[in-house]
Amino acid sequence: MRNSFFKPAVVFTVCLILMGCKKDDKAPTYNKGDLTILTDESFQSVTEALADGYMINYPETHIKVETKKEDLGFLDLLNEKAKIIVMSRNLNAEEIKSYEERTELKFLPAKFAADAVVFVVPKDSPKESITMEEINAGLLSDKKEFIFDGTNSSNLNFVAEKLKKQPKDLKFSIIPGNQKIIEELGKYPDKIGVIGLNTFSRPYDKTSEKLREMVKVLPVVANGKSYTVDFEDLRTMKYPFTRVLYFLANEGNFNIANGFIRFSCTHLGQKIVQKEGLQPYNIYKREVQMR
Repeated sequence: MRNSFFKPAVVFTVCLILMGCKKDDKAPTYNKGDLTILTDESFQSVTEALADGYMINYPETHIKVETKKEDLGFLDLLNEKAKIIVMSRNLNAEEIKSYEERTELKFLPAKFAADAVVFVVPKDSPKESITMEEINAGLLSDKKEFIFDGTNSSNLNFVAEKLKKQPKDLKFSIIPGNQKIIEELGKYPDKIGVIGLNTFSRPYDKTSEKLREMVKVLPVVANGKSYTVDFEDLRTMKYPFTRVLYFLANEGNFNIANGFIRFSCTHLGQKIVQKEGLQPYNIYKREVQMR
């Protein structure tokens, strides 16, 4: 009677169960597997720092950060060539609709840091600040006095959005790469570089220190008030060109992409953002009054 349990149909069912269990062991999950993150070069540093932190916490994960212009990265996400991207500009209604239709997910940007676009001049430049009016007029001038890191870049997209203009309508010069702009700006004393703050925001990084020594960051004057890119003006978003960085994924389950997003928005991930010299989006300095 005991052998009657091992009929062919039963054996076949047991095999299927065992095979299913084995397959589950190899299935991707949040704590093991490979992931490639696409990010604009302007916020490559903070993305890499978060990736390193995640891999330290989950040694069986391998995260690769690749740089790609913001708009091109978004297209790769829609076409399932990438699972996760970093964005800074706001998507328009048509782009949100495309995202939700292609991914079958609700548009829920995972905000993790306040970064900024900054305007820099050579250290010995007599210029001490720049007004919103100067920025607007300069980007419509044939002099092309502003230098961006390229078309389709996050910096250009964001400045155009703030000025309520299309990037194609702006006039500017190009030096590929934020760091290159800083290194070569001295050759063009009448030009103004437009770069991402994260390019040199790391407080104790030697490369960042060297880059900061080469240029002067101009405060932006808006409505008669001058704003800098210190933590307070970033936290309150008073600096006119403060931008919020966010992750966007096309992963519908809780695998490595969503695991990485959750980590980046936790206290530990936000401390990494802070060490990068950016304003964490989800934690703020708390002051407690004792009586």
